[in-house]
Amino acid sequence: MKETVRLRSGASVTQINQREAAVQGLLDRNMLKTMHLRCNSGPIAYSQLNDGSIKLWFDPSEVTEEDPDVWFGSQGKKETMTLPSGSVIERMTQKKATQLGLYPAEKIASMHLELFEEPVAFTRRRDKTQLMLYDRQTTVRQPLMCVKCGKNVRYRRKLCRDCYEEELAVRRAEGDAHRNAFYNMDRARVLFFDLELTGFYDHDEILSVSIYNAFGEKIMDTLVRPTHTKKWKRTEKIHGITPDMVKDAATITELAPKIKEIFANADVIIAYGVSTDYSHIKNIYETDAEKAALKEKVRDAAGEFVRYIGEHRPDITHASLTDAMACFGIEWDGVAHTSIADTIGCMKVWEKLFPNYFRN
Repeated sequence: MKETVRLRSGASVTQINQREAAVQGLLDRNMLKTMHLRCNSGPIAYSQLNDGSIKLWFDPSEVTEEDPDVWFGSQGKKETMTLPSGSVIERMTQKKATQLGLYPAEKIASMHLELFEEPVAFTRRRDKTQLMLYDRQTTVRQPLMCVKCGKNVRYRRKLCRDCYEEELAVRRAEGDAHRNAFYNMDRARVLFFDLELTGFYDHDEILSVSIYNAFGEKIMDTLVRPTHTKKWKRTEKIHGITPDMVKDAATITELAPKIKEIFANADVIIAYGVSTDYSHIKNIYETDAEKAALKEKVRDAAGEFVRYIGEHRPDITHASLTDAMACFGIEWDGVAHTSIADTIGCMKVWEKLFPNYFRN
């Protein structure tokens, strides 16, 4: 089986011998330079030469003629060097090399890259000694090492497996202590709420509000008539609320006094993905002090679930309410993505995360 190497540029190059390259009509860098051509894509193959160096091959169907200003303007004598492989490379300034993405071997190594191709140019230091330059795009990425021990390849969170497991054990113990603590909260004064909206942004409007206490008792469940938005086709497909359904509903301004009263009597207010809901419900308050007081009461069930899976279920990569319910084996009450179902789902997820949250 022929060996394939993946370069930093993303190109995968397969090893072939020089005879195969000739049969396929492939071009190397010297040929491109001699014919004043530029390849618009990366190399497609490579050959290992007798001296151990690597020659890259380019697809002739992917080349275009080099800008005449480049090669007509450079007909003067240039300093060149012939490598052991027979390739001829030219001298250039370090400034130009950097513009072309060419770097010395030491710089390449500092980028956690491994040289693959032979030098493609050279420059001279101030003391007139030669400095070989390599194409960064044709290097191979080296595995990054653990930022803690520096000895092993990274596994997760920039740590090797051993360091990650060690850190995870500490985080898991802290998280479990946080979740299993006795908070002695009154179920009647802990509220769960959810909003459905006309869209996904701060300027969108509220279409429904559902509020339940931790006994599972409905405190409020109402549709809301937006005052500016007439249609919301994208979100209508998610929550099922149509313009006709809310045409006779109260506006959020009309509902604000009742919502404020409900929230004022709560010790804690919980939502799943609270940043979105809070950014809309806060607008019923007039002053920054009132908004800050509300924010002090708000808790985010989504954030707590993200912390839980980070400590116990790193295999779970998404953290929607549906993912949280599936993780804990919770069934939906009602139709998913309606404000009632989402509020009840949030409440059940919270009790799974915090089994000792409420007083007996």
